[in-house]
Amino acid sequence: MGDHSHGGPDQPGTVAKAQEGELDKIQDPGLPPHRARLTDTDPRAAKRAERHVAILFAISIIGTVLFFVGYFAVGHTESIAELRLQNTLLGLGTGFAMLGIGVGIVHWARTLMPDHEIAESRHAVRTEEDRKDAEAIVNTIIDESGIQRRPLIRNTLIGALALAPLPGVFILRDLDLTKESAGQIVDRLRHTMWDKGVRLTRDPSGTPIKASDVQIGSAFHVIPEGLMEAEDWLNQKAKAVVLLMRLNPEDLNISEGREDWHHNGIVAYSKICTHVGCPVALYEQHTHHLLCPCHQSTFDLTQECKVIFGPAAHALPQLPITVDDEGFLVAQSDFHEPVGPGYWERG
Repeated sequence: MGDHSHGGPDQPGTVAKAQEGELDKIQDPGLPPHRARLTDTDPRAAKRAERHVAILFAISIIGTVLFFVGYFAVGHTESIAELRLQNTLLGLGTGFAMLGIGVGIVHWARTLMPDHEIAESRHAVRTEEDRKDAEAIVNTIIDESGIQRRPLIRNTLIGALALAPLPGVFILRDLDLTKESAGQIVDRLRHTMWDKGVRLTRDPSGTPIKASDVQIGSAFHVIPEGLMEAEDWLNQKAKAVVLLMRLNPEDLNISEGREDWHHNGIVAYSKICTHVGCPVALYEQHTHHLLCPCHQSTFDLTQECKVIFGPAAHALPQLPITVDDEGFLVAQSDFHEPVGPGYWERG
């Protein structure tokens, strides 16, 4: 617990002074004299400050209501005048909501909460005693904040804090306009344009790739055939981009079930890093390593792109490939697992 002693006009400080006889190069000056605020000595000033704090919290509530008026009353519109009105209401509403809470808390602390100077000694860690000390400190903070004695401030603060996060919830919800359920959205993120028979093509030209075009040591940036004709091709590309490389088949360490996922050492892996989704764009031919430039996650191509360095927690998903009757590389199916970080799948 803190010592609430203060210095006096004739004595600069009474806390944490040096011991008698102790030789310090720099003497502890102690705490400065405590100066009482007007709200400490005048009950009417304290009451006035309390009303000011409540008004600031009420302004926050009004700001949140203003946001909802702009968001729901104006709604989706293409009118320039209405858009300007809506943006004004959203901006002012958000500003007042956040500013009201922030300024209110600062004003509350500066005018009504105790401003005693406190010096505390550092104690050795003792679990049970620490718990009791922490409990006592929390109780002291609640008592000194006056929140139990000032219901006007407490109630307006609760109202402001309860309403302030709601605009953010509605804004985030409206980022997706498809009206799909959470399960449908996850399912849409899980699958890509790759499917059985879809040709592998160069990025961005869309030229199909023959197996004979891929030499040992070479690397291709690949997209699925027909990607550029898709309505949401950018979103599809963000999930479907692939790196294509060729190694000596003897260098590949293939796990059970993946024996036919490559064609004569030609392998295809997702280009999306499993850490935070950056594009894995660097290929070291001599070491057969793929490197993500964002956080230096490194994947070993000879071990089915297992992570050998960096923060990525999972190997890059492999795209099963083969060749069609004309010798072009085609996918056998979609990826067998989500590409990218896949937070919703892997936890």
